[in-house]
Amino acid sequence: MHLISTYALGHLVGYLPQDTLKLLSNYTNHTTLNPFMLLVVITIGGLLSGLLVYIFAPEAEGHGTDTVIRAFHRNGGYLRPIVVPIKILASAITIGTGGAAGREGPTALFSAGIGSMYANFRKVGIKKRQVFVLIGMASGLSAVFKAPLGTSIFAIEVLYTNNEFETRELIYILFGPFIAYTITGFLFGWQPIFSVPDIEVTQISTYFKIAFLGVVSGIIGFILPNTFYGVRDLFRKIPILPHFKPALGAFVVGLIAIYFPQVLGGGYGFIQESINGNLVGVILLSLLIAKILAFSFTVGSGGSGGVFAPSLYIGAMLGAFMAYVFKESSAVFAVIGMAAVFGAAARTPLSTIVMVAEMTGGYSLLAPATLGVLSAFFVHDILIKTLKPKYVSLYEAQLLSKDYSPIYQVEKIREILTCHSKMLNLEKAVLDREDLLDLLERGEEVEIGGGKYIFFGTFTKKVKLQEGEYFKKYKNVDVIYVFRNGKWLPGFVVNSILEGDEVLLVGSKDAIDRIKDEFVPISQTFSKLRVQHEEIEGLKN
Repeated sequence: MHLISTYALGHLVGYLPQDTLKLLSNYTNHTTLNPFMLLVVITIGGLLSGLLVYIFAPEAEGHGTDTVIRAFHRNGGYLRPIVVPIKILASAITIGTGGAAGREGPTALFSAGIGSMYANFRKVGIKKRQVFVLIGMASGLSAVFKAPLGTSIFAIEVLYTNNEFETRELIYILFGPFIAYTITGFLFGWQPIFSVPDIEVTQISTYFKIAFLGVVSGIIGFILPNTFYGVRDLFRKIPILPHFKPALGAFVVGLIAIYFPQVLGGGYGFIQESINGNLVGVILLSLLIAKILAFSFTVGSGGSGGVFAPSLYIGAMLGAFMAYVFKESSAVFAVIGMAAVFGAAARTPLSTIVMVAEMTGGYSLLAPATLGVLSAFFVHDILIKTLKPKYVSLYEAQLLSKDYSPIYQVEKIREILTCHSKMLNLEKAVLDREDLLDLLERGEEVEIGGGKYIFFGTFTKKVKLQEGEYFKKYKNVDVIYVFRNGKWLPGFVVNSILEGDEVLLVGSKDAIDRIKDEFVPISQTFSKLRVQHEEIEGLKN
């Protein structure tokens, strides 16, 4: 990426985005940006990235972390090996030619892909594969951000939106990031990627201002995913091949960058500038808005890059602006703004507090940062419950909890069927079938013999159940279990099926056909990730 950026932007465009290390070395651009060449270079970068991704590995499109989350919940963490080299190359091209995106999404995907390949090599089961994938993702992020503890927590927190953690074998997940951090430290140095003065917040009035910063950050965290995915949905409707859409998005970013070149790349250098107090006034709000648009068009159009660095950039600009208004320390407010915006927008408050502290070395700011992040998170929570937007997080593949994860609920269905195997006359071959995921996600019936099938789907209206020999019945169909509000309820404790209940049924095809006015054999809950995957696969064709 550095080589591409140096040649494409430094030599051809005349503007090389500042990264942190260069900024700390008093790096400045000595040439004038060439607007025409910027549009040419960034558009060609988008085109090359789009062709690479959509020809060879469409699941590598966008920011990457969603692909890991989706694979974890649907495939037990399996990722195609080709994703790793394609994601590395496509991301280097996108960011190296000026795309307004970060490195963490691509890093999460290709390092998780290495974990998946290692699982293939070891020929392990689904549960261990999931652990290897999380270790890979956390280790890659730790190497990039020098934040071993925060990235370990992030890997187990980002999977869910409802404050649930994948704590299984956490001790082993911690080992990988710490090893990656140690190797990176020996090779490239131990200093945090941002430089923050050692400042303590001691005034009670400052804590009130930080809480207010958290409130505003929660609002920005609400706006961020809806803007990003709104642009993504807009691009998916454009009637051209997806291979060319990243070039179109990059061209728009180029137009923005002609006026605000500070939005190019990940923006770490300008985050450091805001921490140092070198950016003040209205320019901070201008950069905030410009970055939201630039990163939305870069990644939302299908370009390859992460959303973490742009979110930190947006939070830093917001925090620095609030510091300017309140006449407070820009370092304190920029750091807390970084954590608060991303913690709310990604629904990962705990890991974000720790990661930002490690990335900045600002451990004295842990308490005020916690106040800011929690204020943002609670405001964000209120907004999504009140306004019910289409998108609640920067990671649309996140699920509420394990109760909504297809890979876990397939095992739950196996347990249910095993418990009732004698009553249903089930053979072991039925319990061991690998296509039970299709029963959950697609509503595809499973034959169990004797002309009977297992069905799973949604009731569209309330119905009353009748007593049966072993199970409650509805029009000659046995009601085995009801999935309601994230919980499985045995059929014998349910007197009525409510509208929207998802139900595990056993009966003949004729019996199911007779209730077609009340029952749709597809799950709205468990089909979410399948629909996302098929939308991405459909872009290839």
